[in-house]
Amino acid sequence: MGSGDRRIAALRRFAEHVAKVAPLDLSVRLWDGTVLPLAPGADGALTLTIATPAALTRLVRRPRLPTIVELIAEGAVDLEGGTLLDLAARAGSGSTRGLAKRLDKGLALRAFLPFLFGPGGGGKGYAYTGTQAARHGEGRDDKAQVQFHYDVSNAFYALFLDPEMVYSCAYFPDWEADLATAQKAKLDMSCRKLRLKPGERMLDIGCGWGGLVCHAAQHYGVQAHGVTLSQAQFDFATEKVRRLGLQDRVTIELRDFRDLTDMEFDKVASIGMFEHVGLDNRDGYFRHIRGLLKPRGIYLHHAIARPMKATEKKFRKANPEFRTLVNYIFPGGELDHIGGTTDAMERNGFEIHDTEGWREHYGRTCRLWTERLHAHREAAYREAGEAKTKIWLMYLAGCALAFERGTVGIFQTVATKRARGASGLPPTRQDLYA
Repeated sequence: MGSGDRRIAALRRFAEHVAKVAPLDLSVRLWDGTVLPLAPGADGALTLTIATPAALTRLVRRPRLPTIVELIAEGAVDLEGGTLLDLAARAGSGSTRGLAKRLDKGLALRAFLPFLFGPGGGGKGYAYTGTQAARHGEGRDDKAQVQFHYDVSNAFYALFLDPEMVYSCAYFPDWEADLATAQKAKLDMSCRKLRLKPGERMLDIGCGWGGLVCHAAQHYGVQAHGVTLSQAQFDFATEKVRRLGLQDRVTIELRDFRDLTDMEFDKVASIGMFEHVGLDNRDGYFRHIRGLLKPRGIYLHHAIARPMKATEKKFRKANPEFRTLVNYIFPGGELDHIGGTTDAMERNGFEIHDTEGWREHYGRTCRLWTERLHAHREAAYREAGEAKTKIWLMYLAGCALAFERGTVGIFQTVATKRARGASGLPPTRQDLYA
């Protein structure tokens, strides 16, 4: 028996062991066509393919999440027949605690140790390589980081977003609503929370493809201004404003919000942008927004948040999954906890009126995005490349699972620029949900 045959035989024995002690309705197909079911009667509908022995060598030498991301991006490892969501569904909701104790360590060693010494050169590298850490306004190229994420191509995003190209949490009037309906409901809810009135000046920080500013101008009669650092978004939003005939009511700038110093607004929205700011920049961020608002102006803050830990120090220690997300998808990104956000808002001159959790809404949104991108993956390969598409499928599916399981949340917070006297808000919020 050749060395290759011995290695495959050892992997087969380990797979048979896994099928007995920790079954998973998944099959593994090796580079020579060998299929290893990981559960009795695994139907093969969902199959993990390993294209070369070098893929296992790289995993054995560096068993970390970035290695898996690189291998999947390169096509050396692939999941056929579904997405990470399908794999999670087959794994069920059971805990993996105690799994290591159930596995035969000697059998695992004999299966994988031979791959330690094989050829396994590194991959191309798909992570962001620029500088990420900096304080507010000092030394970090936020534009480069934003464009790394958003300037994949407008056509790529259109493959999984709704017709209005809204790339943030939708708001589902019921869980069966389609994505387009839920995103329109989100735009409208955001406008209602801002209490928009005809003729008011509204700012959208990180306006994306122009969904909110156009909706607010069309349906609430405001003068809306949007800023973005993404060239692709700016081009699309500018054309959308022209197409809808809103040039007299909507303006878009390719501009850092920190450069807005000569303007004043009745209302300001920040939807899905705060994640790019960085925790050390919270105070500078909110001080700047406060400076843009008129007295008692309303601010709508919409951002993802992680649950707080026992201490701020423990909270700031990022887990491997989040570090990988930052390096491959959101360079420079950090998630606050809701207490840290509200503390910083109050510390910098805001009065908070409402905070609403939308966690399950974002779980549903990300699940629909994943399903849509997977359904259109061939078109996505042509538009953005196979590697980028596969990384994004992992990212969207991972986000869906994180929101569904409650390891991350998202909140909409309504605040006003603090001043003495009445806030100007109605006595109840009944009109928002009528």
